[in-house]
Amino acid sequence: MRKFFTLASLVALSMVACTNEESKGEVNEKGSVNFDISVKSDVEVTTRANVSCTTPAVGDFKLKIEGVSHTYVEEYATIAEFNEENHLYGGTYKATVTAGDVAEEGYDKATFVGVKEFAVEARQKTEVEITAYIANTLVKVETTEAFNNYFVGGHSLELTTNSGNKFDVTAQAEPLFIEPKTFTINGTAVKQANQSGAEGVTITLPEYEMENPQAQRYYTIKFDVKDAGRATLEITINDDVVESIDIEQELNDNAQ
Repeated sequence: MRKFFTLASLVALSMVACTNEESKGEVNEKGSVNFDISVKSDVEVTTRANVSCTTPAVGDFKLKIEGVSHTYVEEYATIAEFNEENHLYGGTYKATVTAGDVAEEGYDKATFVGVKEFAVEARQKTEVEITAYIANTLVKVETTEAFNNYFVGGHSLELTTNSGNKFDVTAQAEPLFIEPKTFTINGTAVKQANQSGAEGVTITLPEYEMENPQAQRYYTIKFDVKDAGRATLEITINDDVVESIDIEQELNDNAQ
């Protein structure tokens, strides 16, 4: 694995494909296949952006080839296994290249996947270009200065993924790479002391649940406090407000 800090990392290489002798395509003759693989770390936010993460080397990719026009499936643990024979029988195929495991969630745990359909003709050379993109959902949780000043006694935030992995996101500096499935954020915070000098009260923040997050998308979830005569807690995703809760009325029921 190599570390890149460019806006988009591109790895180009030439690879060849093989077939098994028992699965033949539309034509009982073979054509050669050459794959050109590129890796991009750009993701969708409100506009397209790029992230810095560890990008895979050629040897990190697995390959799966499936027949589209006919029945055929072959899988290779590494590209090296695929380089010995560079021919497929004539027909239409789908190639999937994968580096990483999207179920292995955490910081700098990017998984890259690329998919491409292609056709092979007998006695012809076929060039196939595949771009592998980030297959994870990226999440970063932030609190605003107003939130920190209101909950002057401190706060604690935890993100739980669909698979049950838990991450402390109280002071998160880098995005988490998780499966593109439902996740929740829970937390507590200590309110400022009142004018009588009583200690601040610890409250339970409302649970935020995000359903159906998308792969190759970066979500910034921000906790803020607005005060327009009455303090309210606001939760935003990429600057769009998704929750607005009256702190005095709604959160006092959770006081401990």
